[in-house]
Amino acid sequence: MSGRTFQHVAVLMGGRSSEREVSLSTGRGCAQALRDAGYDVTEIDAGPDLAQVLTDLAPDAVFNALHGRWGEDGCVQGLLEWLAIPYTHSGVLASARAMDKTLSKAAFARAGLPVVESRMASKAEAMAKHVLPPPYVIKPNADGSSVGIYIVPEGANAPPDLADTMPERVMVETYAPGRELTCTVLMDAALTVTEIVTDGWYDYEAKYAEGGSSHVLPADLPSEIFAACQDYARLAHAALGCRSISRTDFRWDPARGLDGLILLETNTQPGMTPTSLTPEQAQHAGHDFATLCAMLVEDASCDR
Repeated sequence: MSGRTFQHVAVLMGGRSSEREVSLSTGRGCAQALRDAGYDVTEIDAGPDLAQVLTDLAPDAVFNALHGRWGEDGCVQGLLEWLAIPYTHSGVLASARAMDKTLSKAAFARAGLPVVESRMASKAEAMAKHVLPPPYVIKPNADGSSVGIYIVPEGANAPPDLADTMPERVMVETYAPGRELTCTVLMDAALTVTEIVTDGWYDYEAKYAEGGSSHVLPADLPSEIFAACQDYARLAHAALGCRSISRTDFRWDPARGLDGLILLETNTQPGMTPTSLTPEQAQHAGHDFATLCAMLVEDASCDR
């Protein structure tokens, strides 16, 4: 296949995180897109024998379609560095920093990006008292796809009972009201801004269930807010040291103008399922799904 750096691509998917099913959907779709683009593709459901599987297979590159712990927190990236197999998306440090909400918010603050007050607390403390004045949000410090999100409304008499699956330490964060916005950065260029419309919180179900949310693309926003989302997404991508692609999420309170635009988090492994935001934004920018996946593969490397 002329014009390609790589021919045989292994697509990593599944794994053992709480986002396994989403990763399988992402991986299967990306594998088919890469076949459509002319690559030889092997799909791998990542397990404890992953290092041996990859050593035996010896692919030219790895397309990382894993989500959540072990897949987007620097772990599998470190394994791929050790095996010297070029891989897509961000490297070890950027992946670890982005997945850890405390570290990523510190990086955003140093870059002058707008974030809300937050603090870490033990699960017991978060269930015993209001760690911050309501309204606030309780969430895992290192998980994605809005897994384990609790919203404590204004006027709440008591904090919530947290599920047994929540980690022993959680992030407690001031609630940011407003409209849900997101912007993808692809090869250092900010794409369009999407508004996500749901009946409630943009949780796991709203993200991945058919009809769980609707996407307004491009978002109907004042030009100043639209441009700020793009600027902030680029700055967040750079502040974390991301590579290839990322997607940054925002809340915007129209009553407060630019001061009402708050950066929530940056995803280094944005979803690539049929309902995902990043493929829609890439399509709007003129990159069909196969082209998008091929762009990521051709940017694969070690030492990212």
